[in-house]
Amino acid sequence: MHTQTITAPATHALNAPHAPVSPPADQFSIIASCSGVIAIEFSYRKDEEIYGEGEPSEYVYQVIRGAVRTYKLLTDGRRQIGAFHLAGDVFGLDPGTSHRLTAEAITDTTVRLVKRRSLETAAGSNIRVAHNLWTMTASDLRHAEDHMLLLGRKTAMEKVATFLLEMDRRLANAGMMALPMCRRDIGDYLGLTLETVSRALSQLNEQGILVFSSARQIVLRNRQRLADMDA
Repeated sequence: MHTQTITAPATHALNAPHAPVSPPADQFSIIASCSGVIAIEFSYRKDEEIYGEGEPSEYVYQVIRGAVRTYKLLTDGRRQIGAFHLAGDVFGLDPGTSHRLTAEAITDTTVRLVKRRSLETAAGSNIRVAHNLWTMTASDLRHAEDHMLLLGRKTAMEKVATFLLEMDRRLANAGMMALPMCRRDIGDYLGLTLETVSRALSQLNEQGILVFSSARQIVLRNRQRLADMDA
């Protein structure tokens, strides 16, 4: 694998704290190390676009450092965030030849890019690559289905509880999760207003379910009560 670091153009390119769940093996890194697959690293500044909706989907991406949001602007100007991608996550696995969503760096972020065509070639001759690509695509589909149910079938408090439990699994370190995304991002992910998200978090704080170390650093004190809300 050839790895190169360059700067991207501005326009593109239960109750007690617990240890975070160990991530699965990095399937994308295994793929990127295969013969004939070239990986390139790009760095993006906070809020910088990585790719836009409708642009050709020429690359598949993995977050090395930082965080990424993928979203769609609705006809009325509202933004619907489809997913938050954190370190190790893969995104840009679009089924067609163009991106369905826009991807932006939430914070200063570095991503690994692999040419989609080289992945397809490798998958045609390497069953392990094909299997890993299928696993990642299935994971994306499962997340999309879960998100659809979250948006359509839960109350505001249930949505916030679900989000916190998800981030707790993915981000918690020494009992604390440091959220890279702001409350407006959370609202656009959950289909809620900024005020509703803030009110729900304040209520959870008042009930002793969580405490804030700072605006984006949260310690969960009662995961079971959150889980009961999410049931």
